[in-house]
Amino acid sequence: MIRRFFSSSSMADKIIDGRAVAKKTRIGVKRQVQEFSDISGRAPGLAVVLVGNRPDSAAYVLSKTNTCRRLGMPSFQYNFPANVREGELFKTLEYLNQSDSIDGILVQLPLPEHLDEDRIIQYVDPTKDVDGLNIQNVGALYHFGDATLKACTPSGCMKLLESVYGKDISGKHAVVIGRSDIVGKPMAALLLANNCTVTICHSRTNNLPDHLKVADIVIAAVGRPEFVKGEWLKPGCTVIDVGINKIPGPNHENDKNDWKMVGDVHFDSCAEVAGKITPVPGGVGPMTIAMLLQNTVNSAWARHNKQQLEMNAKSPAPI
Repeated sequence: MIRRFFSSSSMADKIIDGRAVAKKTRIGVKRQVQEFSDISGRAPGLAVVLVGNRPDSAAYVLSKTNTCRRLGMPSFQYNFPANVREGELFKTLEYLNQSDSIDGILVQLPLPEHLDEDRIIQYVDPTKDVDGLNIQNVGALYHFGDATLKACTPSGCMKLLESVYGKDISGKHAVVIGRSDIVGKPMAALLLANNCTVTICHSRTNNLPDHLKVADIVIAAVGRPEFVKGEWLKPGCTVIDVGINKIPGPNHENDKNDWKMVGDVHFDSCAEVAGKITPVPGGVGPMTIAMLLQNTVNSAWARHNKQQLEMNAKSPAPI
């Protein structure tokens, strides 16, 4: 039987503080931004394409641009109405693909239903695809086990795991719940590249609790609020909760604005069993933006180094 009460000190020891890990990552990014600026004469630039007026998307984009500013990175925002035609987006993306001052291009998802998300994502120059969703970057990740630009949320999850285990998670049995192109599939690829034994589960998996009972690491990205229960887990496992779900708060019946944010795991019961667990909010969320900016710097360095090689190749041979 799962106990519902435990001391605050024992809880503190279990929490993986995503905000702290993200802060450390941002400090590293800021240092790299300065190093790149000293060598190239400019800071890495990020362009964000926002379609429509979804409040959650607008808030997320604002957070990204504010963080860019704090790290000394210029950001450029391109806003379009919800009824924009694909052709207009392609023109803007073509301009950004060709711009020497733009190192990262982010198309904020989701897009309105009349737009083909995949066609638009694949139109982004793969060397500037800081979301890591272009087929070339996805292919590099699966084929080589690494890529210059990797999906941000899974990369952030790996950083959180590193804060628990260090850099060696070889031999750990990881269960990924979810098979999306944004989280589940690249997450599995990164874990495989780090020598984990990986099981991918999803909404049609039979006997999901049986899989979780033997998992050292659980990555929950299924999109169902408080879906994973503590009694399903292996004692002492590490739980990374990628889910972000809004559910009615305790006073919602009287106050329709009373909502609370929860993950894909039932936090209280899972925290009792797990050795380490991420909270929602304050776990994976801060890491996604941090890794987006890390990708932008990585792109800037890769493009700069390629340009230097091309210039050297064109230089006349010494006599």
